[in-house]
Amino acid sequence: MTAVARRLAELRGEINYHNYRYYVLDDPLISDAEYDRLLRQLQKLEEAHPDLITPDSPTQRVGAAPLKEFGEVHHTLPMLSLGNAFDEGDVADFERRTKERLGVAEVVYVAEPKLDGLSLSLRYERGILARAATRGDGTTGEDITSNARTIKTIPLHLLGKGWPSVLEVRGEVVIRKKDFEQLNTDRLAQGDKAFANPRNAAAGSVRQLDPRVTASRSLSFFPWGLGDVSESVATTHYAQMAKLKQWGFRISEELRKVTGAPALLDYYADLGQRRDELPFEIDGVVYKVDNLDDQNALGFTARAPRWAIAHKFPAHEETTIVEQIIASVGRTGVITPVANLKPIEVAGVIVSRATLHNQDEVERKDVRKGDTVIVRRAGDVIPEVVGVIKEKRHKGARRWHMPSNCPVCGSEVQRLANEAAHRCIGGLYCSAQRMGAIQHFASRAAMDIEGVGEKRVKQLVQTELVKTVADIYFLKRDQLMSLERMGAKSADNLLSAIEKSKNTTFSRFLYALGIGQVGEVTAKQLARRFGELDLLMAASEDELQAIQDVGPVVAQSIAHFFQQRHNREVIQQLTAAGIHWPREHIPVITSEYSGKTFVLTGTLESMTRTEAKQAIEAKGAKVSGSISKKTDYVVAGVQAGSKLNTATELGVEVVDEAAFRAMIGCD
Repeated sequence: MTAVARRLAELRGEINYHNYRYYVLDDPLISDAEYDRLLRQLQKLEEAHPDLITPDSPTQRVGAAPLKEFGEVHHTLPMLSLGNAFDEGDVADFERRTKERLGVAEVVYVAEPKLDGLSLSLRYERGILARAATRGDGTTGEDITSNARTIKTIPLHLLGKGWPSVLEVRGEVVIRKKDFEQLNTDRLAQGDKAFANPRNAAAGSVRQLDPRVTASRSLSFFPWGLGDVSESVATTHYAQMAKLKQWGFRISEELRKVTGAPALLDYYADLGQRRDELPFEIDGVVYKVDNLDDQNALGFTARAPRWAIAHKFPAHEETTIVEQIIASVGRTGVITPVANLKPIEVAGVIVSRATLHNQDEVERKDVRKGDTVIVRRAGDVIPEVVGVIKEKRHKGARRWHMPSNCPVCGSEVQRLANEAAHRCIGGLYCSAQRMGAIQHFASRAAMDIEGVGEKRVKQLVQTELVKTVADIYFLKRDQLMSLERMGAKSADNLLSAIEKSKNTTFSRFLYALGIGQVGEVTAKQLARRFGELDLLMAASEDELQAIQDVGPVVAQSIAHFFQQRHNREVIQQLTAAGIHWPREHIPVITSEYSGKTFVLTGTLESMTRTEAKQAIEAKGAKVSGSISKKTDYVVAGVQAGSKLNTATELGVEVVDEAAFRAMIGCD
């Protein structure tokens, strides 16, 4: 072996081990920056020596070209289903049959969560992932090897030693609940169809013809057993799982060894109580006889093993009637269609409301008043309507449409061209938005009123001392002292902070108004261009579009905001209260990054998010909270979230903290 080949092997082994520590054990040993340096070393060496690239290299997780179709894989051993238990009697019968067939008085089991995802078979040859296949019909599945390589909890090369030359690992691909919610949020924002549940999201992600899409979906793999192996791995199922953990797989933290049916039922009850707290969706638990010789003795029926059974939880989906569809206004002004339902018990909870997300989803699912629908509840998230049973629809049922005016305050309801959501644009007046509007108005980047945080805003709103942001400037000392935990000194401090905030800047004031699509950068551009509030309020959409980076969508949002009578009344009250600012002279900044758009994700170690934002703006660039095809750079810090996946999917350039510091001139 040459020196280069040895170094490549060392780097691959080191990176694979750190992947295991990060993605499997959740216990990284090195920083993201150190990991990135190792990966770059490997990439450069492989670029210089392409003949030495191996299938188990970390650089080969994503890179295969999109397929036209999946190939077929015939399972050496069938991937059978499990029999089901629905109550304690079924579990007692399962144990009775097991004891009778084995002729024993006591049975040791392994209990584990029944993850609700897509079953996969992973074949390793001499420790290297050779093939991955879906379960399919149990006999024949689809070859999804390129996609499986992108899943970080699937080792490309087994760790440690002692693994057989042929090892088939079977398990479940799942997606975390929080990643599922974010995935659906992103899909709806982009005008795509939402996934009905995490299982569909995982299955749909694995079965993508383009591996890059699979790589962007934050999937996880948990093994639950072995298939074809060239030699025995252990004598018990529990020991097999321990071996797989040593070899680089992530094992469920809920895996337990228990004895007897009462212990199985205790496990079921405990996991059922904690079901909504778990990071992954489960639909029950699985009980398996632990001893592998006993499993062989018990054998199989035509469809399922006799040594295992799935104990299902109450269904998360039920059928009920839509009694009404209403428009619900949220704290940010987003109007969500909500179905009022005939009350039904779903997973142990009485459900009477379910979200329909937005107008597009109402139309796609074609939900109407009086329809019989399937309702799903997952965790503490508001239930949603999965689908309509159209065969039961009454003749004459009418389609639902979003109202043109806010049902709470009567302001215009607006849908911008780049959004799936409809919004009430009476943000300064609408009582449904009161909490959010006041918190934003008083925030540090806006009017910077110290002491007006979430808890204080809640007090002021609940006591009706503040109904619009203008009311803040008319608060009296005795009113504040009537609030819980508000003494004379605290009241005086708050009044002083409110008075201090009256001396502000035009751009801060504009940002504080909470106009849709207007962030800090756009507010500064508006202040620079117009200088005076009256000129801005009278500006046409064409005049607004003449400003850099203000397109038709932003211009429409600004113009319509100022056209609302209630918004203008509150603004008049604010200026009458004494809020003032000097005319701003904002220097025009030119640099190679002028006009570029940055998105920050994760935690930066050398600066705060605010400092990074200021540094970007100092270069004439702007910071956005969301990624699109127009984004120029994504700055990825430690524990970068789903935005990093979106950047990869859209092909947006990603820079780490070191590269970012060089760009802004901090190095």
